[in-house]
Order: sequence, then C-alpha cells, then structure tokens
Amino acid sequence: MITYEQFINEGVYDPNIFKAVFMAGGPGSGKSFIAGKTAGGLGLKTINSDDAFERYLKKEGLSLKMPGPETVEKHWNVPRAKAKRVTVKKQALAVEGRLGLLIDGTGHEYDKVAKRAAELNQLGYETSMIFVNTSLEVSLTRNQKRTRSVQPTLVKKSWKDVQANMGKYQSFFGPANFFIVDNNGVEQDLLHISAKHIRRAIVKPVKNTIALAWIANEKKKKKRT
Repeated sequence: MITYEQFINEGVYDPNIFKAVFMAGGPGSGKSFIAGKTAGGLGLKTINSDDAFERYLKKEGLSLKMPGPETVEKHWNVPRAKAKRVTVKKQALAVEGRLGLLIDGTGHEYDKVAKRAAELNQLGYETSMIFVNTSLEVSLTRNQKRTRSVQPTLVKKSWKDVQANMGKYQSFFGPANFFIVDNNGVEQDLLHISAKHIRRAIVKPVKNTIALAWIANEKKKKKRT
C-alpha cells in the first residue's frame, strides 16, 4: 500500500494538486463516460463508493441488479456500508497529500456535496463541478442496460432531485467552475469541444494562497531531508 510520504511526494509536484472536481448526474446519465472524456488522464484520484460496492457484491456472490426493498435490506446494506468506509478512508488519505480529486456521485443531496466542497475550499482546494445532463427517458433506458442497474422508481427520484439542484450548484460553484455537459447523444464533435474546454479549466495553475503556502512549505521540508 502506498505510504503517506509517497502521497506527499506525488502531490507536491502534481500539476493538478489542490483540484477537486465533483461529478453530478443521475443513474444512467453516463457520468463515468463523461468523466473519462473530461478529466481522464489528469492524475485525479477518483473517489467513488460504487466501485468498491461492486467489488464487495461480486465477492459475496450477489447480483449487481438492484433487487426489491427486502432483499436490499438483507443483503446489500452491509457491502454498501463497507464500500462507503473504504471510500472515506481513500479520500482522507488523498486530501492529506492535497492530491487532485475526482469525486463521482449523483449530486442528488445538495447539502452533503456543498458541505464537502466547502471543507475542501477551506483547505485551499479549487473546486468545480461537471453536471452531466440527460433526459429522464435517456436515463431510464441506459439504466436498464447497465451491469449494475437500480429500480426505475429510484432513477426517477434521483433524476428529479438532481435536476432540482442544478441551479443551486451553479450558484455555489460559480459560472466559471460549473460545467453542464449534454449527454443525450449529442454529436461527438460537440462533446469533444466541451471536454477540451473543461480540461483547460481544470489544468490551470493553482492560485489559491492557502494552497500555494502549503506547497511551498512541503517543498522546504523535502529540501531539508
């Protein structure tokens, strides 16, 4: 396992240190696809409990298709709780080294996202959001084709919650740091242009004074060792 010192060494010279990109979009919106197009290859540490959740489900021999409420309560809650604990630890370790983050979630709980972003801002992080927008019909269709699908009623609820939060997120992150990507099946050329615009914004040098002071201090420490 990578040590804290290795994280620090990686972070100080990482061009995307002190960057935190939040993903938002309901089930079936194509967040993973858009994340790869916009932030892939930038060295950001992906924070997503779904990845760990799927590993635990497979380890327990459970289906990735979301069952009924009683079965969820009996079989899914334990691996989901484990996945969340592992993800929290992963983020905490990355934040200690001030590494760049790609925080992948639906964004249906505005208060939780805003609280997490505000905490990162206080540490000197420059936060932004990529909002993956699709119609409800597209989300429902894609959800059914996913390896790990959820109940249509949950897709509808999540979609409505995320849509209701769009304006709040735009106000919180600000126009310069809030990017809406239409993923309803738009032309690849348009998607490519959108992705290039977002990538340019993400890789801009850090200007936050808290971040710059932290980086300078860590580099001094390295010179003394």
